[in-house]
Amino acid sequence: MVIVMQPNASEHELQGVVEFISGGNAEAFVSHGVNRTVIGIVGDVEQFDEHHLRSLPGVADVVRISAKYKLVSREHHPHRSTVRVGGVPIGPGTVTLIAGPCAVETFDQTLEAAKMARDAGATLLRGGAYKPRTSPYAFQGLGPLGLRILAEVREATGLPVVTEVVSPADVDTVAEHADMIQIGTRNMQNFALLQAVGAVGKPVMLKRGMNATIEEWLMAAEYIAQRGNLDIVLCERGIRTFETQTRNTLDVSAVPVAQQLSHLPVIIDPSHSGGRRDLVLPLARAAIAVGADGIIVDVHGAPDTALCDGPQALVHADIPLLATAVADFAAATGREVARVDRVAV
Repeated sequence: MVIVMQPNASEHELQGVVEFISGGNAEAFVSHGVNRTVIGIVGDVEQFDEHHLRSLPGVADVVRISAKYKLVSREHHPHRSTVRVGGVPIGPGTVTLIAGPCAVETFDQTLEAAKMARDAGATLLRGGAYKPRTSPYAFQGLGPLGLRILAEVREATGLPVVTEVVSPADVDTVAEHADMIQIGTRNMQNFALLQAVGAVGKPVMLKRGMNATIEEWLMAAEYIAQRGNLDIVLCERGIRTFETQTRNTLDVSAVPVAQQLSHLPVIIDPSHSGGRRDLVLPLARAAIAVGADGIIVDVHGAPDTALCDGPQALVHADIPLLATAVADFAAATGREVARVDRVAV
């Protein structure tokens, strides 16, 4: 059961509802979104009378949810959500381009990649300061130094930062530097990390696990939402199949399916799914054509020397092609390329 609060409900009214629920044999989990606040009830929901709950001050509606993922389901939120990151919208009506280096290596390298991203029409900068790698001998990221570099590049370019966190112990530090926190495929079911990120109050990009079903993906999002954060963007980045010609298999069908089941925005990562530079633009076009709310793309000024995922990074010559693909396919699907929402800054 989910209680939807009125947009103008006061903090006193919110706490009144929470105390009423907690007085029974149940727990109340408050989640704040851009446009609404909802309260999820966990426990013996049958003890509560819906009509009485609706009569409580500040309550707009009470909804019984059959889906396991109650807060991110469209059952209680029929209209799709828009998540804003540093004034940049991600959601229906726009196509948002996120671009940058897979890993932060130096200030100059990150700044060059950020300028490439901006030239392509990106309004958000991605860059990894922490890199969970399959091999313990591979580059693991610069950590706090990488975060400081990202903050400096944001200051120089005006691009809000999206970066990954891999440990609950680092969540507060990453949140101090990032405009959006990314959960990578290997941590999609790191439940302690999901809960920590949900509690910190920053927008979250949740990548689908390489072996995860769509329901498992949405249940992972529910962990974040249950801790008070509805500003979640789902990212399809390819799943593991028997095919060996690509790094992963891009499941474009996940976009409309997830959009039907959840109100959260859904984007696609054409870089990590294909794993090859020559596949990024075709997969990006497919992503926008199928209705993805955005794409996240790797770019690098010198990918042959990149410390992480150089073969999939777009180069300078690809930037005009990326800009054209995003603009043309956004227009073909009746949408605009996302720009900074100055009202939301």
